[in-house]
Amino acid sequence: MATPELLVSRDGPIVTITLNRPEKRNALTVPMLEAFHDAVKSVASTPEVRVLVVGGAGKAFCAGLDLKEMGLARRPDGSVEYPEIEGALHELERCPVPTIAMMQGDAIAGGLELALHCDLRVAGAGARMGMPLAKIGLVVPFPLTQKLLDTVGTVRTKEMLFTGSLLDAEAARAAGLVTRVVPDAELETATRALAADIAANAPLSLRTMKAAINEANGFRNPRPSPELAAQAAVTRKSEDLQEGLRAVFEKRRAVFHGR
Repeated sequence: MATPELLVSRDGPIVTITLNRPEKRNALTVPMLEAFHDAVKSVASTPEVRVLVVGGAGKAFCAGLDLKEMGLARRPDGSVEYPEIEGALHELERCPVPTIAMMQGDAIAGGLELALHCDLRVAGAGARMGMPLAKIGLVVPFPLTQKLLDTVGTVRTKEMLFTGSLLDAEAARAAGLVTRVVPDAELETATRALAADIAANAPLSLRTMKAAINEANGFRNPRPSPELAAQAAVTRKSEDLQEGLRAVFEKRRAVFHGR
C-alpha cells in the first residue's frame, strides 16, 4: 500500500516500490515497514506482475532503521525491539516473482538487509554498503546472519560484522553483495533494462524456478538455538546499546563497557 514515505508504481509487468524519505536517507520507520510488507504482499497476489524493483528516493538507497525511533521503541524491560523489519524481509524474500534492488549511495545495516533479501542487486559506482551494528551495540538477527553466510561466506561475514566497515561498490561486487555495478548516472536505466529482460521471460517458469531455489535453500533451522536467542536478548537490552544510540545522536564515538 502506497504512503507518502513509500511509493508504489507499476509499468506493465514491473512494479517499483520506492522508499521516500530522502531527507532522512530513507531510514526505515515502523509505518514504512508495515506499508512495505503490505505492498510486497499485494505484488505476490497479482499474477500480472513479473518483476519487483525496490529503490530509494534521493542520494541514498537506505540508511537502515530510524535510530531515533528505535531508541524510543523500548519494551518495559528496557530492550530495543524492531520485529517489523524481520516480517517485511521475510515477505520480500518469499515474494514469488524475481526482485531487484536498485542501490545508489548508502545501503547501511537494515538498508543492506533489504537489498540482500532481493534476488538481484544493481549498484551505482558510488554506492557504499555495510553492517556497522557493532559500532552501536546492536545484534544481527539470526535470519540475516544466514543470509550473509549464503551470500558472501563465513570469513567475509565475520569481517563485515566484526569491523562494521563499509565496502564500496566494486569491493561489494567482488564479495558477492551486488550483482552488477554501473555508473551512477546509468543506474535506473540499467536496472529497468534488467527488469524488462526478466519480465519478457515465461512468468510461470520464473515463479517456479524461484520457488525451487527458495525451497532448496530452506533446509536449515530458521530459528536460533535457545542459548543464542537468550544471548541476543541480553544484547538488545544492554547498557552498551543505549550508549551506542546516545553516541549516534550526540555525534561522538561510543564508549562500550560490555554490559
